[in-house]
Amino acid sequence: MSQLSITELSDDLRDAIIGLEKTEGLEKVGIVVRVGDGVAWIHGLRDAGYSEVLQIQTDEGVVEAFALNLMEDEIGAVLLGDDSHVRAGSKVKLSGEILEVPIGPELLGRVVDPLGNPIDGGPAIKTKLTGKVEREAAGVMDRRSVYEPMMTGIMAIDAMFPIGRGQRELIIGDRQTGKTALAIDTMINQARTKSGVVNVYVAIGQKQSKVARLVDRLKQEGVMDQTIIVATSPADPASLLYMAPYAATAMGEYFRDNGGHALMIYDDLTKHAVAYRQMSLLLRRPPGREAYPGDVFYLHSRLLERSAKLSDKLGGGSLTALPIIETQAGDISAYIPTNVISITDGQIFLETDLFYQGIRPAISAGLSVSRVGGAAQTKAIKSVGSHLKLSLSQFRELASFAQFGSDLDEDTRSQIDRGQRLTELLKQPQYDPMSIWEQYASIAAITEGIFDKVVIKKIKDAQIALITRLNADHKKLMTELDKGDKPSEEIQKIITKVATAVAKGFEG
Repeated sequence: MSQLSITELSDDLRDAIIGLEKTEGLEKVGIVVRVGDGVAWIHGLRDAGYSEVLQIQTDEGVVEAFALNLMEDEIGAVLLGDDSHVRAGSKVKLSGEILEVPIGPELLGRVVDPLGNPIDGGPAIKTKLTGKVEREAAGVMDRRSVYEPMMTGIMAIDAMFPIGRGQRELIIGDRQTGKTALAIDTMINQARTKSGVVNVYVAIGQKQSKVARLVDRLKQEGVMDQTIIVATSPADPASLLYMAPYAATAMGEYFRDNGGHALMIYDDLTKHAVAYRQMSLLLRRPPGREAYPGDVFYLHSRLLERSAKLSDKLGGGSLTALPIIETQAGDISAYIPTNVISITDGQIFLETDLFYQGIRPAISAGLSVSRVGGAAQTKAIKSVGSHLKLSLSQFRELASFAQFGSDLDEDTRSQIDRGQRLTELLKQPQYDPMSIWEQYASIAAITEGIFDKVVIKKIKDAQIALITRLNADHKKLMTELDKGDKPSEEIQKIITKVATAVAKGFEG
């Protein structure tokens, strides 16, 4: 701080700074010059590093903060606790450490805040290890290509936009279109299939009632035992909302680095960017497009780059990311959506129009894509679902002509009929993920034309009847198909035979 600005300070503050310069020096100790809105401006601490933890001494004890603005003559620090006890003149010390949070299997089944403190009313969590909140992503040589499937149990995704372990697949759409529902179903499917994947769900600025309902549902489904929930509410300071996804990623990385597999769900990164914008504007950083700071792209890229499939040399673990982004009126060309789309390996776009038509999950076949998962898709689903995306996209283009049914040529009419049946088949209720064999049998019945004469409104009934009969009469063969390998001729013949028999009962 220049000599001019020191003279402008109050006498008490000026004396405190001069006393500090004479006795302790300004390298390791500083003084709070002003404080407000969760941000403290500190004179001194010339040795402070970016994101380093600072300890502010108050009458009520120590309040922690972390350094975000490192300027020539002062530091802008974001407070991690209540700022009501921090006063101008409070002494600040360097801790010499960057932010760390508790990590380890002890966190499984618990709801914690971004600092690792339990907020579920349970006992204190005693972990043996801590992990850095901010950490460099694995380098190219430390990774291997994505090749193992991450089954979501949602037929539309597993067949058309498959996800692999170590991939980052964005879920994007307007509010109330079922984005969180997709993520929850994926979590449930990990437990149902006994995949051994640990779920880490991050609620960024979500209502506490929503998080409580989620926890109840996960307990009901038997998923909570392999899940960690990191929760923040809209009432929490922006610093905790900013920290939440990084802290949760550190918790997920523990399992990846020990040869395991973890699934990260960031719900949602739009609120995360807003919290960062709030902090940046309070720190007097120059605003750019939509008032976001210039480094908002780096905010999410350094987070999502930490998701990876590690090389065999490093244990072969994986961290898969399903970030969620909320759009306004379906505008995926806005600032934050385009940023995250360019960082991720594909996106699942949920359309409001489809949602209100009752097509749920409301996945847009034209705007959704998986840039990696095809390499990780199970051979069974790949063998029947390879042309599904194209068929559905073409049908959506032709759908507006369906009302002119009598004027259409035979090929177009059959394409529309097949598309209507496919759309009906891909509807799936929430909390009901499907296994590989169920998906294979359902898709095969449509793509092979077996259900072509089934009344459209009865497609779901026919699908349930097909799955029920296969499970009752051919359970052993279906268990074999569930491994994901390309089915044998025997299995294909049995599915065709049963589907044909079922179809006759639902014809118009």
